[in-house]
Amino acid sequence: MSSEARVGVWLIGAKGGVAATTIVGLCALKRGLAGDWGLVSQLPEFRHLDLVGWDDLVVGGHEIRPVRLADEAMRLATESRAIDAQLVAQCKADLDRIDRRVCPGTIYKVGPTIGRLAGPDVPIDRTPREAIRRVQADMDGFVRAERLEHLIVVNVASTEPPVDPALVPPTWAMLERLLERPRKCPLPASSLYAVAALDRGYSYINFTPSLGSAPAAIDELARLRGTRHAGCDGKTGETLLKSVLAPLFRRRNLRVMSWVGHNIFGNMDAQVLDDPVNKQTKIASKSRLLREILGYQPQAHVSIEYIESLGDWKTAWDHVHFQGFLGTPMTLQFIWQGCDSLLAAPLVLDLIRLTDLARRRGETGCLAFLASFFKSPYGVAEHDFTRQFAMLEAWAAKR
Repeated sequence: MSSEARVGVWLIGAKGGVAATTIVGLCALKRGLAGDWGLVSQLPEFRHLDLVGWDDLVVGGHEIRPVRLADEAMRLATESRAIDAQLVAQCKADLDRIDRRVCPGTIYKVGPTIGRLAGPDVPIDRTPREAIRRVQADMDGFVRAERLEHLIVVNVASTEPPVDPALVPPTWAMLERLLERPRKCPLPASSLYAVAALDRGYSYINFTPSLGSAPAAIDELARLRGTRHAGCDGKTGETLLKSVLAPLFRRRNLRVMSWVGHNIFGNMDAQVLDDPVNKQTKIASKSRLLREILGYQPQAHVSIEYIESLGDWKTAWDHVHFQGFLGTPMTLQFIWQGCDSLLAAPLVLDLIRLTDLARRRGETGCLAFLASFFKSPYGVAEHDFTRQFAMLEAWAAKR
């Protein structure tokens, strides 16, 4: 890319764990303080692509909590011991500069658990339209001030309560009419950010299991405005392993009788998911792939528990009970222990670079080739990780 072509990264939940880790990682990459482990876009099969460089990415965002970015990054270092404290200190000037580009977000229909996290400077938007116009003004101001060629909005905020898809009108024309009617419009904040971004021609990535840009009406808006979106729910740990291991059982014709997964961690995401209502959204996202891969639904259970002392370190313990030849029952158990934000952050950077290249290739609508990054990929029924990754490789091979 030309050194003049700067691309904006607008993070929703800009001071949360995933965002703070993404920002520290980007600053470290710019300063030559970090290697490229964990970055899919740095694999040999993608190095021929004309991807945006680290120095050409400029970060801003929305946040509802009254916290400082550098403090949140240092907390990941001192409390969770997920990032090296010296690295955070080396990037502090960059973090403070980015902090000044973060604006108060919206808490429209985010539910009481997330709403209680909001600081006093977060406006109470009376209608969806009011929230959209306000956040659009923030995004547009950032684009002008930084002289950006394009803006990519990435939702890495806390998981919202579930929304019944049947409540969302099927077309953009019908949905748009509800934006002035708060009692009739079902869209939560994640979808309002999506509408705000796509309506202005910006790209939108939903890294969370929240509704985001999932509705067909919002996909139609993306196509009408000649822009693009992708999601949802970044696939970083236990579900990633499921998408790799479940095909093994299918291809060996081993019958999975039950698959139980227990997840424990203690960061802000886990604290929000401690609310049973918010937890429903996450569990639904984590649970749906077994039927798609196996062709039948085994007995399955997923639990997510908030254990404060673990901080950003997530442990997932899975028990798979399966049946082999002559009906003999057997068991697979595995434990996945990883730093939640450090697994997610490089994928956020990958998605930004690949989405920007899709823009320059003229691609619009849902970016299905990014399926391997998500638990519940938009526009794709395939959940086998190997096959999803082959879709990405095939897209990368295009000239």
